[in-house]
Amino acid sequence: MDLAELASALLPYRFSWLAVLFFGLAALSYGRGIRVLAARGERIAWWRQVTFWLGLLLAYSVMHTQFDYYAQFMFFLHRAQHLALHHIAPLLIALSNPWRILCAGVPEGRTKSALARILASAPVRWTYRVLQFPPVAAALFVGLIFFWLQPEVHFYAMLSEPRYLLMNWSMWLDGLLFWWMMLDPRPPREAGTWCFGRRALLIWVVTMPQLVLGAYIATSKTILYDVYEVCGRAWPIDPLNDQLLGGVLTWIPPGMMGVLAMVIVLRHLLHNDNRPDSEDEQAVRRGSLQGDTL
Repeated sequence: MDLAELASALLPYRFSWLAVLFFGLAALSYGRGIRVLAARGERIAWWRQVTFWLGLLLAYSVMHTQFDYYAQFMFFLHRAQHLALHHIAPLLIALSNPWRILCAGVPEGRTKSALARILASAPVRWTYRVLQFPPVAAALFVGLIFFWLQPEVHFYAMLSEPRYLLMNWSMWLDGLLFWWMMLDPRPPREAGTWCFGRRALLIWVVTMPQLVLGAYIATSKTILYDVYEVCGRAWPIDPLNDQLLGGVLTWIPPGMMGVLAMVIVLRHLLHNDNRPDSEDEQAVRRGSLQGDTL
């Protein structure tokens, strides 16, 4: 592949200002935040920076390059796209814990103040709490996969550009919310969410239905998604083989990602159990011990 072909492959299949603004502002804020924190004498671990950039670039690549074209005309590439958007890329970004860096990258002034007021407003906080309530988050995480893979829903989503964009963006944003809640390294009381043990269990709960769905698609002997027959496939591949590969991508990699996420969550559990108590926690513990003695 020469440079001209490579440049063509990196161009968007359908240009989207939303994608440019979202990923562009995220990249600018993160890069500036690294510099701002470095000027304050705070260095961000190299692996955190690498995982953030890998996650951001992966999501952008499957949403806003020529890959998006092939994902619309090959079922297994569509499943690879959603694997990246719903699992791999958001998990990498959540693992990098970039939120303070992104905040530091927003220039001081009216823009930052207005953004802070919006995020602190009651509707935004209420919506965030509902979406991040673990049972709701788990239902959304699994439910969106099953919803968009219903043959009838999938058919009309692939034939409608607004529905197609809604499908991809809903998977991407839901992945970010879910994996951040699962991999949040802060102590549960500080984060205001479930303890690490419950989070590990919840990851297992949301992983199992995906494995069942992927196995069903992979082993089906009938064509479930005939939209790729109607629109044609980008490459001459047997429809059942295309469906088999798509089912395997829905089946095996999410299971592996679930195991990896559970290991990370359990590592957070061990780290928080071994960390020294803060002064407030020590005071509370001393008070409880004195009460037990009395």
